Amino acid sequence: MPYVDGFVVAVPTANKEIYKQHAEAAAIVFKEYGALKLVECWGDDVPEGEISSFPMAVKCKEDETVCFSWIVWPSRQIRDEAMEQVMADPRMKPETNPTAEMPFDAKRMIYGGFEMIVDA
Repeated sequence: MPYVDGFVVAVPTANKEIYKQHAEAAAIVFKEYGALKLVECWGDDVPEGEISSFPMAVKCKEDETVCFSWIVWPSRQIRDEAMEQVMADPRMKPETNPTAEMPFDAKRMIYGGFEMIVDA
């Protein structure tokens, strides 16, 4: 079964186009190293919860939008090997590529790797 990395971030709403460009550029790199698919979703119906919610989890501010993303890999092994290469790739480093600068507060990002158990 494929392996999935999932992410939830709060992006300044004014940075929507910058975020999209950042994600499109990153998708090229991830796919070069073995990712099958990268999906970025811009929240438009993401309610605030009473106990928990996406906005609460990423401490979303009034001028921010919640984004939900995932990367599909053929396997965890391929993902683990690829991640080292992706992170070392100069295209992913703001020092060598200014467009690689994350257009959001990465400290509030929620992420994790998931073993796919149902794919219907």
